[in-house]
Amino acid sequence: MIPCSTKAVISSTDTMVKGKKKSNEPSGRKITLKMARNALKVTVDGKRRLDLSNMEITTFPKCLLKLCDIEELDLSRNLLKKIPDAIDKFMNLRLLDLHSNHLEQVPAAISRLQNLDSLNLCNNRLSAVGLPHELGLLRNLRTLNLGMNHIESLPPSVAALKELQELGLFNNLLTNLPECIQSLPKLQKLNTRSNPIPTDESPEVDRMQRAECLYLVREDCLCTDCLKRCREGREKLDSQKSAASTLKKTMFAGLITPNSVAQENQALWR
Repeated sequence: MIPCSTKAVISSTDTMVKGKKKSNEPSGRKITLKMARNALKVTVDGKRRLDLSNMEITTFPKCLLKLCDIEELDLSRNLLKKIPDAIDKFMNLRLLDLHSNHLEQVPAAISRLQNLDSLNLCNNRLSAVGLPHELGLLRNLRTLNLGMNHIESLPPSVAALKELQELGLFNNLLTNLPECIQSLPKLQKLNTRSNPIPTDESPEVDRMQRAECLYLVREDCLCTDCLKRCREGREKLDSQKSAASTLKKTMFAGLITPNSVAQENQALWR
């Protein structure tokens, strides 16, 4: 005869064996076709946009394949670890926003989205290994954000993105400016802040990081931290201007200026 206490232990053990192993992984939220359709909107310029951002999604919802005619898909701020090859079914996509997920790899199938104009992969877990060579096949891509990842280099095929205008590489592990960037003829904005790139990088850095846009913002619209950074930047710029002015006076100290010559010679300066 088995004591009651022993029976209790055996019963408990049997329950653990028969039951499912408890996972520490977040279960995530299940997205139904009805939920997806309710999240479908039309933008002011007439594009069909599906916004499923910030919904704790862990797996790409298969039901979205029934809405593959959409033009904009926002799956940002979720818990996605993988994008399936079936992403290439969304042939009309112009914008794909996947920022702030747990992605470690971009599928090569994404290269078949030939209408893609904007791709946001910021704030994931991507390294150079996770960027496919086929990324360069996105010939109509204008905006690519790879900031806040673990990228040490870019695939050389990025040089084929001839329509690219904006490229975000900030907060990565780049130790030099990728050569492929210099082959992008339409690039206007390049952000490589917070990378371990030496400050004495080749002259091409200054050429590639030239300012193409100027944003004007009122001081009362800025937060305290942003206002402080702007003021520090302005002070730094003023000091650089002052130093440049002093150097210019030293270099051209003996130069005759229009005000120093006779009135009759003024026409020579015009």
